[in-house]
Amino acid sequence: MKIEGSVALVTGANRGLGKAYTEELLARGAAKVYAAARDTASITDPRVIPLQLDITDPASVAAAAAQAGDVQLLVNNAGIATGAGVLDGEDALRREMETNYLGPVRVSAAFAPILGANGGGAIVNMLSALSWLSLPNTAGYSAAKAAAWAATNALRLALKEQGTLVTAVHVGYVDTDMAAHVDGPKVPPRDVVTQVLDAVEAAQPEVLADETSRRVKAGLSGDLRNLYPALSA
Repeated sequence: MKIEGSVALVTGANRGLGKAYTEELLARGAAKVYAAARDTASITDPRVIPLQLDITDPASVAAAAAQAGDVQLLVNNAGIATGAGVLDGEDALRREMETNYLGPVRVSAAFAPILGANGGGAIVNMLSALSWLSLPNTAGYSAAKAAAWAATNALRLALKEQGTLVTAVHVGYVDTDMAAHVDGPKVPPRDVVTQVLDAVEAAQPEVLADETSRRVKAGLSGDLRNLYPALSA
């Protein structure tokens, strides 16, 4: 689909990667950009339309869909990272699943008929290299992103007939507040967004936005111990 002249909605648009999406969409000539966040006061760019949206709240999602019936491109970007390990209890794990898995599925389901009515359009799901790899302090996040990856594949097939492109985005650490604690290579948000919007315009179903995501995906077909060296110790 063409970005120029389109109507887009970005979740988690108040900062970081979400804000980079809104800025690049506008730079590419999007006709309208809904910037969705739980607190619309955090949306300060006068060029966008603030939209109240809590992706964990079905009523909030339904209200957003009723307000934004002209959307052609949905960017499921909102997410959290609790740092929960697999043995840290269910509360944090449920928060990860609710926000990083059920949230995007809920929003996609609400906007799928809208996208279909508006010509098909596209959905972008921000996933992660951690969809395929789990670390001690990312177990909750990895599990939720793995579930979101599976849902994205299913969504792609479910919406094919109505002409909706579903693009999955895998990336390692992005230079945003969420990864501020990480001491290592980080991808600039604009680099990710540029690749993603190029892929949408080229009707590509997947973006591996950095070397980390490419390496981890390639490693899935090899010996598990290559991805988890600790298993060889």
